[in-house]
Formats: sequence, C-alpha cells, structure tokens
Amino acid sequence: PLPKLLNMWAAIPLDIIAALLAMKLAAFGTMKENVAKQFEIFGNKHTWAMTALYVVTFGSFIGFSMALPLAITVIFGFSHVPDAAGLLIHTIKNPNAPSALTYAWIGPFVGAAVRPVGGWISDKVGGSIVTQIISVIMVVASAAVGYVMMQAYGSATPEQYFPMFMGLFILLFAASGVGNGSTFRSVGFIFDRQQAGPVLGWTSAVAAYGAFIAPVVIGQQIKAGTPQFAFYGFSVFYAVCLVLNW
Repeated sequence: PLPKLLNMWAAIPLDIIAALLAMKLAAFGTMKENVAKQFEIFGNKHTWAMTALYVVTFGSFIGFSMALPLAITVIFGFSHVPDAAGLLIHTIKNPNAPSALTYAWIGPFVGAAVRPVGGWISDKVGGSIVTQIISVIMVVASAAVGYVMMQAYGSATPEQYFPMFMGLFILLFAASGVGNGSTFRSVGFIFDRQQAGPVLGWTSAVAAYGAFIAPVVIGQQIKAGTPQFAFYGFSVFYAVCLVLNW
C-alpha cells in the first residue's frame, strides 16, 4: 500500500525535490535569474560529493545528538535477561542504569567545541586531508560502538559496558565536529564565491535530515534486537564517503 511505500527513505528525497520545484516555479523576474544561478551548483559533481561528506560530519553530529539519549535509556536503562524459554527480555529496569540527562549533553558539547579546531587545522594542512583522517576514525569508532551496544544489549548488567560506549561516542562526536570544520573549509576552497553560498545552504539542508534519520534507524534496530546493525551501517556509509573524499 501507498502509506508503506512512502516511508522515510522515499519521503525525504520527495520532500527535497518538491522544495526545489517550488523554489523554481515561484521565481519570477530578477529572482528567476538568481535562482537559475543557484541551480547551477547541481551540475557540478563536487556539489554531490560535498553533500555526502556534509552528511558524514554535520549530519552525524546532529543525528547522534538526538540518538545518544535514546541509546543510553534503552540499552543501559534495562537489564537484558533470558526468560523461561531462553529468549532475552528487555523490560526489567536496571537499578544501576546511567542517567541520560547526566551524560547525553557531553557528546554534543565536545562536537561543538572542537569545530573551530577542525577549521584551524584545515587552514594549515587542507580540509580534505582532515576530512580523510576523521572519516577513518568514524569508520572504526562506529563499528566499535555497534559491537559494544551488542554486548550491552545482551547483558544483565549493561552498565559495565557504559564507559567504553560513552568514550567511543564522544570520539564520534569529536571526529564529526572536527570534520564539520574541515568540510566547511573545503567548500570555500573548491567553489567560487558565487557558488560557495548556495552549496553550503544545500549541503547543510540535506545533512540536517540526520537529526531525523539517525534516531529512527537506531530505534528500529533496537526494537529488532540488533542495535549494532545501525552502527555497522553507518560505518559502511562512512567508508564509502572516505573513498569519495579520496
């Protein structure tokens, strides 16, 4: 049925296309000429590469900001014990659960704090080099977070995995924050002044969907009993973008 087909993977591209069409059709006079100049960015292959890389950095940052409290609450807030049939149940409150309110702010704070550092380093060595390094870090860290989540989601005492989980997540936030600065620097280097502004607006708008996609994907995989698959998937995406950046 149609409602099932219009899931988030179909709805998001349709939403973007509809917004662009509305922008194109609503323009008239001088505005039409300006819009036409902005649309020229879509004929540049670097626009699409930077869109993907902005999803890796800015998209991951805001997506993980939304997903971290969810993961802390669901993964570590309950004891995961087998029932009489040997199947794991996830409804028993964990008396030693860490508080999402206590820890969830740390990752976004670190990511936001190091963003200027990413820009500063990129000015010294080049934005693409910094993006390449943080992409490698995010590939490894994402896979590691997935593994730790798998271990915690199958444990009666998941809190024992929390320090490693939190440390890896902070590393992801730091890498995405530095990468946010480096990709911003790359846009200013790759595109001329006329195109840099529209490219930044476009890439930021697309990457902002990370705030919706990441929590939904992680939530779906937790419900399916396989939270690690979400982060394994992120790791694969980061690896693809690493090659793209190269």
